[in-house]
Amino acid sequence: MSEKILIMDDEPRVVRLVSEVLKAVGYQVIAATAGKPAIEMVALEQPDLVLLDILLPRGPDGYEVCRRIREFSEVPVIMLTAKAQESDMLRGFDAGADDYLTKPFSAKELIARVKAVLRRTQRPEEMVTTPLTCGEIEIDFARRTVKVRGEQVSLTRTEYALLRQLALNANRVMLHGELLTRVWGPEYRDDIDYLRAYIRYLRRKVEEEPSSPKHILTTTGVGYMLACPDESCD
Repeated sequence: MSEKILIMDDEPRVVRLVSEVLKAVGYQVIAATAGKPAIEMVALEQPDLVLLDILLPRGPDGYEVCRRIREFSEVPVIMLTAKAQESDMLRGFDAGADDYLTKPFSAKELIARVKAVLRRTQRPEEMVTTPLTCGEIEIDFARRTVKVRGEQVSLTRTEYALLRQLALNANRVMLHGELLTRVWGPEYRDDIDYLRAYIRYLRRKVEEEPSSPKHILTTTGVGYMLACPDESCD
């Protein structure tokens, strides 16, 4: 059975064009034109992915719709937006979005992003059972939980996947392209600005002073490393 995709956009032209593109490559498509019906459709139809417009003239905006969906579902969400500023991306990540697609976009770009998000959210994780303590950060891989200074923190699926990759390679600098490929997929290997935005937001959640990080460190022009005290990374 092909994956089912929910399109949530108030512009009938956009819904029609996106539907045609997705149906042409074999996806099932359902649509909603307002936030409340979209939330209800996620609960009732259980789609495999949601394409969610940010700017909605009626009812809750896309950020709020995403937050409400995250209260009961882990369905991957791609935000559709005419805004491309980092602050808007961070706001979407905070709401629980998995990816961004900036309007106008091509059919090729749409299909590539949809396939990439579905692939990375459906693939099984490498089994790791031994918890990791890295300074103030505690990661329980079996339970997929993260604590910082003894308090559990809420990470989105992508934030957790990024921290997990860094943790599995603790004390080793991971190249930009390596991280992007492992967390998002090969289609993203050159999207360094995308990675920087996620790193910045992840630091806000796990670093005591995000502007002066002591765990998630930058090697300028090369990549990132999760620095762990030697005695904590056996």
